[in-house]
Parts: sequence; C-alpha cells; structure tokens
Amino acid sequence: MQWRDLDKTDARPMLDWLSDEAVTAGLSGSYTTATLQDAEAFLCQAREAAAEVHKAIVTDEGEYVGMVSLRHINEPEETAELAIVVRSEFFGRGYAWFGVVSMLKYAFEQLDMHSVYWCIKPENQRAIHFFEKHGFNSPDSDIPAIIKQRHCSENDPVWFVAIRGDDFENKLLSKGAVAGCPIVRIKTIPTVEAGELSFFEGGKDIPFDIKRIYYISKVPEGIRRGFHAHRNLKQLLFCPYGKIQLILENASVREEVELSDPSVGVLITEPTWREMLWLQKDSVLCVAASDYYDPADYIRDYAEFKGYVAKDSKQQTL
Repeated sequence: MQWRDLDKTDARPMLDWLSDEAVTAGLSGSYTTATLQDAEAFLCQAREAAAEVHKAIVTDEGEYVGMVSLRHINEPEETAELAIVVRSEFFGRGYAWFGVVSMLKYAFEQLDMHSVYWCIKPENQRAIHFFEKHGFNSPDSDIPAIIKQRHCSENDPVWFVAIRGDDFENKLLSKGAVAGCPIVRIKTIPTVEAGELSFFEGGKDIPFDIKRIYYISKVPEGIRRGFHAHRNLKQLLFCPYGKIQLILENASVREEVELSDPSVGVLITEPTWREMLWLQKDSVLCVAASDYYDPADYIRDYAEFKGYVAKDSKQQTL
C-alpha cells in the first residue's frame, strides 16, 4: 500500500467509484451524472486548491484504489476535515485504514494540526462501524458552528474527531497483551477543542469491582518504582498524563510497554512482577484495584516471586 499526489491519470479509475452506488450511496451529494470531464476537472482543481491536501491511495503496483483528503485546513485554529473514499472492489482489504492513518499522521506531524474531524451520514452504517471498530468516538458536545455550518444540509450526521497525541494507530491495542496482561481501551469521549473524557466502571468495563484507587505523581524523569507483585490483587494501570514505561514479568516472559495515552490501560489479573520507569517528569500513574490495601498480598522479593509463579505454574499443569 502506498500513497502519492493525485495525477491526471487518476481520472478514469476515479470515475469508476463516482458511478458506483456501493461507494457513493454513503457520500454527500449526487454523482450519478458524473463524467470523465468532471473527474479531470476535480483533479485539476485539487492540485491548485488552497487549504486542502489530496492524496491518491494506490497498490504496491501503482493501481489507483481511492483518495484521502484534508479539507478546510485552518492553521490558526489547528483544525482540518478528513475525507476518504475507496473503490468498492478494495473494501475490506485495509486500504481505507492505511489512508486514514497516513493522512492523520500527516496532519499532526507535518501540518501540526490539533484536531481532525469528519462526519458520516447516519445511514452509512458501514463507514460508522469502520471508524468505531478502530476506536474512534463521537464528540460529547456540539460541533463548533463554523464547522457544523458546512454540513447544515445533512440530516444529523455522526461526527468523529482525532486529537493530536491520541494513539489513533492503535499501536498499544494491536499488541493485545504484555506478559500475559491484556491491553485494553478505556472508553473515551472527545470534545472538539476541549479535550477528552475517559471513564470505566468496575464489574462492567473491567472484570472486577473497584475497592481502591491510587495514583503516583511528582516523580522525576528516570526514576524506577514498583519492584513487586501481588498474590491475589487485580488491577487496571493507566497513565492519564505523561509517559511511563511499564515492565511486566510472569512465569515465562518479561515484556515492556509504554503508557502515554489516557485511553489505554493494562489489566493485571494474575501474579505479575512490575516495574515502572518514568520517561517524562511529573507523569502520573493511576491504578484501580480490586481490594483494599493488604501488606500480606505483596511479594517484594524478586527471587520469592520467581519461586511463587514457578510453583503456581507447576500446580496448574498437574
């Protein structure tokens, strides 16, 4: 999969999706009368348009698959609008996701945008499911008037937004687990130009009732903490601010993961040795625990931990 600047040779394959109801049914506007000349005119306009970026999505062999765009780029407000379309014969093959990730990275890393937003017609359930599946959420407040006005002719569109600093590539979630501990997404609702709200409920979003919450703060960069395990305690660890490296070890493997996205956490439900390295000054580590503080539940000696999990693993195999 690749992307490149639009080219005049893209007009013919562009006309393919313009005349394909499987694609255009979910888009705003009517394309049933589109002609090759219309496609050529758009390509000419797109190359010269200000405050817009258009890229062709292509196969490794160079075949045109679709197009991804940033429109209404507002540098003072650091916002832009995302649009993507893929030919129907390439549905479900990862090209749409490639286009979305590529353009969001471009928006945040090259253009220094703060937020990128887009809306979907409510009847376009395929597209809505696509974005929800990849962890995008709808803003919890009204879209600013200047943005909403551009879509005033649409009937209750479903909005999505990505904010700079989000793990929109799902790098952590794609790992699945670290040392046997599941990496989970914490429900998060973004608000355009006003941050995000994350939340979870004990016994519902995590597999235990919460009896204690604690957090570690004001830690200098480069300091390590932790160096213990628990016999029975279950925990959800997440980093609401900053950047912390979490090192976990079970009976068979020692792995690490970087916590920096408040909407991603790690569930520890089995005896697991943990160490935490502060990669950024004043980062905060927050923990939701299944029980009250009990000194007897701690294993603070590493050799004791190794013997404990080895014995437990042996008993499970008998």
